[in-house]
Amino acid sequence: MGRILGIVSTLVVAGGVSFQLSASSQRQSASDQAATSRFVGTWRLVSAQTDGKPNPNRGAHPAGLIYYDATGHMAAQIAPERSRPSWPANGVPTPDQAKEAVMGYTAYFGTYSIDDTAKTVTHHREGALNMYAVDLVRRYEFTANGQLVLIPVDNPSNRLVWERIR
Repeated sequence: MGRILGIVSTLVVAGGVSFQLSASSQRQSASDQAATSRFVGTWRLVSAQTDGKPNPNRGAHPAGLIYYDATGHMAAQIAPERSRPSWPANGVPTPDQAKEAVMGYTAYFGTYSIDDTAKTVTHHREGALNMYAVDLVRRYEFTANGQLVLIPVDNPSNRLVWERIR
């Protein structure tokens, strides 16, 4: 019986989340909805720069993917460029190896919202490797060749350039 109540509670909560998402999407302006459609898809990281140079925490060629879907959900992962560490045969890293594995790695998921007037996208993080902030606000621009550039509003010297995966 407890399991059934748990499932029903989950469905009620999920239904509430679904209602909140649809209600918030109805409040979006036509301009914001048009901008949102430009984001939908999977994007590959082209570069991560700080002050026009490779970001020192990520290296010259980091790897990353960011996903935006039409229901308002997103996820991002960025792995720094570095040699892959060799861990013991049992797969359990030492504390130093574990720390090295997460340093510079970005991973999070949640929902997103667009403000086309301000040219910002906000990532409302629900889960992350590092939850130093829940919402991450990025200025955005689309280049002439279709790339997406994200610039943190709290650190405009950083630029993440993404290309759509087709």
